[in-house]
Amino acid sequence: MVDRTLSSISLLRFTTTPPSPLVLTSFRRYHKIRTFQYLQFSRSPICKPTLFSYRHNLKSVRSRSYSVQSFVDSVLEEFEALRKRRIRASNKSVLTSNKELVNDKLQKQVLQKGLLLEFKKDSERTLLAVTQKPDGRRNWIVSDQNGVTTSIKPQQITFIVPGVDNFNSTEISDFNQRAQNNLDPTLLEFAWIELLESNKSVTVEELAEMIFGSVDPVASYCAHLLLSKDEIYFTVLDSKGSSSVYGPRSTVQVEEMKRRMLAKEAADKEFDEFIQLLKSAKAKPSRGKPSKCSWKSDQKIWQRIETLEAFALDACKDDGQKNTAGAILKAMGLARTSDLAVNLLIDIGYFPVHVNLDLLKFNIRTSYPDHILSAAERILQESPDPDKDDRVDLTHLKVYAIDVDEADELDDALSATKLEDGRIKVWIHVADATSFVEPGSLIDREALQRGTSIFLPTATYPMFPEKLAMERMSLKQGTNCRAVTVSVVLHSDGSIAEYAVTNSIIRPSYMLTYESASELLHLNLEEELELRTLAEAARLRLQWRRRQGAIETGSLEPRIKVENPDDPEPLIRLYVEDQTDPAMRLVSEMMILCGEALATFGSSNKIPLPYRGQPQSKIDTSAYDHLPEGPVRSSAIIKLMCAAEMDYRKAIRHGILGIPGYVQFTSPIRRYMDLLAHYQIYVSVGKSVSER
Repeated sequence: MVDRTLSSISLLRFTTTPPSPLVLTSFRRYHKIRTFQYLQFSRSPICKPTLFSYRHNLKSVRSRSYSVQSFVDSVLEEFEALRKRRIRASNKSVLTSNKELVNDKLQKQVLQKGLLLEFKKDSERTLLAVTQKPDGRRNWIVSDQNGVTTSIKPQQITFIVPGVDNFNSTEISDFNQRAQNNLDPTLLEFAWIELLESNKSVTVEELAEMIFGSVDPVASYCAHLLLSKDEIYFTVLDSKGSSSVYGPRSTVQVEEMKRRMLAKEAADKEFDEFIQLLKSAKAKPSRGKPSKCSWKSDQKIWQRIETLEAFALDACKDDGQKNTAGAILKAMGLARTSDLAVNLLIDIGYFPVHVNLDLLKFNIRTSYPDHILSAAERILQESPDPDKDDRVDLTHLKVYAIDVDEADELDDALSATKLEDGRIKVWIHVADATSFVEPGSLIDREALQRGTSIFLPTATYPMFPEKLAMERMSLKQGTNCRAVTVSVVLHSDGSIAEYAVTNSIIRPSYMLTYESASELLHLNLEEELELRTLAEAARLRLQWRRRQGAIETGSLEPRIKVENPDDPEPLIRLYVEDQTDPAMRLVSEMMILCGEALATFGSSNKIPLPYRGQPQSKIDTSAYDHLPEGPVRSSAIIKLMCAAEMDYRKAIRHGILGIPGYVQFTSPIRRYMDLLAHYQIYVSVGKSVSER
């Protein structure tokens, strides 16, 4: 029985296959075992014929006869025993080769023509090359395995193959192939066991002799490749140039490295599966791509998609996210840019074809969480009117709601009549959102975080949940609606004579677009006397404001509307909105009138409100008389105006509008600042107050 299999430095010989099958082949070929031979390098005359020697009492071996199977079993048992003994090796032992001995093993190799070396081409590639001639004082011209001649620096050299002189660069590929054919990482484990037990360090040449029985060029290069690719068994103790001394890691370290490697292999497998998932989704037709929600079904997949999205939006939290996104893009054959990340997310169906990146970059909320929708649903089902007994019934009035044709949130409407004394009285009705939402409630906090409704050519994202805003808060034609009504009686010059703020019930009579309202005004129909009265009131107000120093701000505004925005080729409508249009002028003047009345009301009652103002600018408008009257002249003048201001204690003059004070009040469904003004009016005075 062989009781010591690794008593010599020669462990194994080169083989193009794993050791176990070759061991059996050799045993079947030889019935009497004196020495154990492995196959040599193919087409390489540089290896010795003996590869694995057992020096344990060969005489005893000769005198006894074993079957092939029993000898194999004994070898395997010995290997297993070695594995068990390595666990008992001290993890705190210090290599017997001290610093001086390690240094003795390092030899400074001098570059000369004809040497075969390995050099780092870039961060990911190493190549074999033959030195040709010096290039300056330190660099060398080399011819690499691809037939490319290049200049390299000494620090690029990772290994100089020993025992080679005047190597022919045309033979590099053959040399490299023979080395690659005989790489077997399992050989390192056997060498590690032996070196750990003997507490020894090793050079590349010593390892080649140890596991291959030779220090010829191919054997040495194989040993170098094994060590350079090894991440488990050996560590570099010291280096000098391209020469290094290696030491075996402790058992604990090896086990930890193996654990890490297994974890890395599992992570790499998951990553590869994720990449295949992306490629599969990318290859599917538009209607067959996975939905956005489906990417959230697996937590690890969802984390990678989120990382890719963060990279696409230039919103990565750390370098880890950037590196992960970069690895995904590289695996998909894409450059590491945010634009290509966006395109990839579109290609897999995660982003819509015409994704609005600004919505994502600014974290604009485009949907509502379930608990907010549930709270809104409860309001829809249970919405008693807390001010029912105080509301004034104004359902007898003809009420006009005028807005753009695509408006969904209708939060203001108008009525008007002529009094017996000839003065005009107007009513500005504003949707009473505060009768549905209390300050500090879930719905209120969500609206506060949003701040405003977002109106885009492709979609509208309301400040309140859509069903609540559209079905209950909005003023709807032919339906009794809760409102806060600001009524104003005008002097003949257009100034405010009387005003009142009242909670009311109204029934909108007409829902008109600006175009249809302008058409009705143009027709001058007798049955639409109230609309004509509103237009007259608007003219009086504009004239009065101009006398107070107001600046004409009406202009032409481009408008874009996109229909079926999710289609690859949506329908886009372009039109121009003329803010000097009669209907738009009418509505604008009534909203300004409402803001002035509320500012006066708040100041008189010392109510903190979001008072908006703008200092009167000392501008000689005659300097712009050479510009065409209208939007061109107005735009030039507005650019010179002072910045807007806000005060919460008292009204401040609004120079551009030409009024003593102004409060935004008429859009509580789509602007939180307006809703705040409603809260303040309600809390301060109970909403049922009239003045003058």
